[in-house]
Amino acid sequence: MSDTDGKKTLGLRGGGARPGNVKQSFSHGRTKNVVVETKRKRVVVPKAGVPKSGTINPASLGDPKKRPAGIEEKEREEREREESLKAKADEDARRKEEAEAAAKAAAAPVEEPVVQRAVSAKAAPDSAPRKQQDRERDNNKRNAKAGDDNRRSGKLTLNQALSGREGGRQRSMAQMKRKQERARLKAMGGTVEREKVVRDVQLPEAIVVSELANRMAERVGEVVKALMNNGMMVTQNETIDADTAELIIEEFGHKVVRVSDADVEDVINEVEDDEKDLQSRPPVVTIMGHVDHGKTSLLDAIRKAKVVAGEAGGITQHIGAYQVTTDNGQVLSFLDTPGHAAFTSMRSRGAHVTDIVVLVVAADDAVMPQTVEAINHAKAAKVPMIVAINKIDRPAANPTKVRTDLLQHEVIVEEMSGEVQDVEVSAITGQGLDQLLEAIALQAEILELKANPNRAAQGAVIEAQLDVGRGPVATVLIQNGTLRQGDIFVVGEQYGKVRALINDQGERVKEAGPSVPVEVLGLNGTPEAGDVLNVTSTEAQAREIASYRANAAKDKRAAAGAATTLEQLMANAKADENVSELPILVKADVQGSAEAIVQAMEKIGNDEVRVRVLHSGVGAITETDVGLAEASGAPIMGFNVRANTSARNTANQKGVEIRYYSVIYDLVDDVKAAASGLLSAEIRENFIGYATIKEVFKVTGVGKVAGCLVTEGVARRSAGVRLLRDNVVIHEGTLKTLKRFKDEVAEVQSGQECGMAFENYDDVRADDVIEIFEREEITRTLS
Repeated sequence: MSDTDGKKTLGLRGGGARPGNVKQSFSHGRTKNVVVETKRKRVVVPKAGVPKSGTINPASLGDPKKRPAGIEEKEREEREREESLKAKADEDARRKEEAEAAAKAAAAPVEEPVVQRAVSAKAAPDSAPRKQQDRERDNNKRNAKAGDDNRRSGKLTLNQALSGREGGRQRSMAQMKRKQERARLKAMGGTVEREKVVRDVQLPEAIVVSELANRMAERVGEVVKALMNNGMMVTQNETIDADTAELIIEEFGHKVVRVSDADVEDVINEVEDDEKDLQSRPPVVTIMGHVDHGKTSLLDAIRKAKVVAGEAGGITQHIGAYQVTTDNGQVLSFLDTPGHAAFTSMRSRGAHVTDIVVLVVAADDAVMPQTVEAINHAKAAKVPMIVAINKIDRPAANPTKVRTDLLQHEVIVEEMSGEVQDVEVSAITGQGLDQLLEAIALQAEILELKANPNRAAQGAVIEAQLDVGRGPVATVLIQNGTLRQGDIFVVGEQYGKVRALINDQGERVKEAGPSVPVEVLGLNGTPEAGDVLNVTSTEAQAREIASYRANAAKDKRAAAGAATTLEQLMANAKADENVSELPILVKADVQGSAEAIVQAMEKIGNDEVRVRVLHSGVGAITETDVGLAEASGAPIMGFNVRANTSARNTANQKGVEIRYYSVIYDLVDDVKAAASGLLSAEIRENFIGYATIKEVFKVTGVGKVAGCLVTEGVARRSAGVRLLRDNVVIHEGTLKTLKRFKDEVAEVQSGQECGMAFENYDDVRADDVIEIFEREEITRTLS
């Protein structure tokens, strides 16, 4: 056997040195490219007629098709060697066959050797070529297995894993299966067509072209081409609207599934509770009424606690949330809302989370503006009302007047044959408190208040603040479900995980059920009062919902603040040109107070002056606030907060005014006074006299001088004058001279004659009337 068996001999083509690549195959499917340079030996051919020793046929030298003798000699030797090897192999095979036949002949009948020899003689010439064909076929299979891309074979080495075969990229199993399927179909004579996969493409309100192609599993170039065919010259990185994208999706044969960014909130959709899961819950009672009518004092008497003492100036400036257990064991949840006009929005929130409204009206003061406002809030929220006529112990108390005044606002109490319960109470003496609690319990029984405590919690933020030690804190009234420590929740534009729950007594609790007010710790930011708290299953959901809401609010603010056209922008600028602004910064202790102050500031002003709140926030006054105030020349109004040390030092250095307040009345009054200083003084004219021109004289060096008779009042030189002709003003100015006879005088009394000359005006005639007046500046204030 030879090493060259089963391998094709390499031949040489062309002349000179020729480099080339040879691909070597190894076991386990490994291959290696080797650069081989082949050189051709130059053969010198003797000229015709020159005798030369050797066996070269002279006839072949003249034939251009014949190759040089050296190569032919080599090829002939190779052929002779192969023929000798072949003959030797045939001889060995024949001898082996004869030996086997002889061995069988010894044991077989006489006819058998004859047949065997015949078979051997017939097979001998073909056995060697068949074996060689088998070897070639085996080698071809082995090489095909090593180099074929149709199958993954062999072990994966570290180098292959790092670099990757075929230029660093390997085919996926799905791609290999598709290739095999195409090859099978092609071998069977079928048409190889890719099956169209119809996909449901989720389409938001706007989508990038490349993302659209990715969702359809189509080539980006094809999608761009389709858009261009529809008249849109866009690139793959540009955004198209949903309607255009829908046309393209349908053109490619896919189905459109319209989605919205708001779909992220679907996870917190309202769940309808089953009747059998509902359980009775305590009523939420909101106490409303005018300022200083005794709402908090009444709640104090019910709670037997002293809350008023803790409020600045005895005025409630936050929403308080408390739970009270009556003598007969019924639990009531109370919300105490401020009565001052600035806290309208806070009262509104109280009405929307409450079940029963207790309207407190002072018996000695009757119905006032905020009382009417509270009635309107209760009606808008469709909440039943109970009227508590307070301060019944005072000598000036007149409960009948209160009931009569309420009739004007369509509140008909039981004593007036109506349906609204009314109770006469006194927070000082405790009179009527039991009757008030009974009325509340009766109303709650009629309402049949129920909730499902065994579900994800939902509640409303009553108040929110940034506490220095505890971070953002929200007072939440649970409306449904049970909020537990460790729950993940989203509230407005904020989210978090319940780190701690604190009840109205200041105690830490593990959970809070329906109608229970609790302080929630663990937020990532301060929410807005009035936001709804919802428990979610994962933190990712909560984060996504909060992010969507924040972006939506940002877009809404941007849209509200942007002028739509240049004309509108110019009109606004022109309108603001004549308006003086008083810029201020507001920092408060809780969100509700900050919101109330901002609303109060918006109501201050008129067409000439207005208050502009540059920034309002919750928490201590910081150095950033001072920097903003310095840049805009605005004072900082701190409501129940103080500036930190660095902010105080910076404010002193830069001359920024910081004012501290604990009562909202004082803050509003101070801002009104400051804004009033921006008002231009009112000019008032006081008429002091009239004079009639009798004759006009020409005086050298002076001009025309009117000889006048003062008919009414007094004529003063310092006063302003108007010249009237036929009761029409033809000139307004000042006097150049006022003479009595030949002397200059300061004033001329009524009934006396005088000479008058106008500054820079000579067109005076007889019978003209001169009106004499003085101007007075009056300081204006904002109402």
